[in-house]
Formats: sequence, C-alpha cells, structure tokens
Amino acid sequence: MQVSFIYYEDCPSYDLALERLREVMDEEDIPGEVEVVEVETEEQARELRFVGSPTIRVNGQDIDPPSNSRYALTCRAYRLADDRISPLPSKDMIRRAFRFPAKSPPG
Repeated sequence: MQVSFIYYEDCPSYDLALERLREVMDEEDIPGEVEVVEVETEEQARELRFVGSPTIRVNGQDIDPPSNSRYALTCRAYRLADDRISPLPSKDMIRRAFRFPAKSPPG
C-alpha cells in the first residue's frame, strides 16, 4: 500500500495531520512508510495535483477527493462527518481510506 503525505510548510496544521496519519497506521496495524513530500513552488503544486495542505493519498487516491482542481500553495479544509470544517482530516476519514483503498496505481 502506497501512502503519501503532501504538505505546504506555511500551513500550520500539517505536523498534526502527519502525526494523526501515523497514529491511524499504528492503530490499524498498517505496515510501511509514509512518503512525505513538501510542495515548495506553484509549478510543483500543479505537477503533483496538489489542492492544499495537508493532502493524504492512499494508493494515489486522495482520502477526501476535492470538488475543485485548483492546484496551488494553499491550506486545505476538510468537511467532517458532523459537517464542521477542519484544517485536519479526522482519524475516521483516514481510517476509511485504509479500509477501502483504491487499487494501486500501475507501474
């Protein structure tokens, strides 16, 4: 299983999100490393299809697919199950991505 954590350093929530991701992986006994990628330029944001920080992808699929495709150095907001907006994905959102992963990308 491929796990990527993509972030923009100016967003204050990325460190907590990475910690939360690793906690869920430990709780769910998910082996493997997290590929951590810092996005530093607008060009890199476009190349990575980066919609905001933090972005977590499991097998190449965003754990909360965005409704827009604006790629930029920006912070991200997640809509939680209770309809609140948060700068962090919930543990349940992360957990669901591991329980129902998309197929691994080819190659």
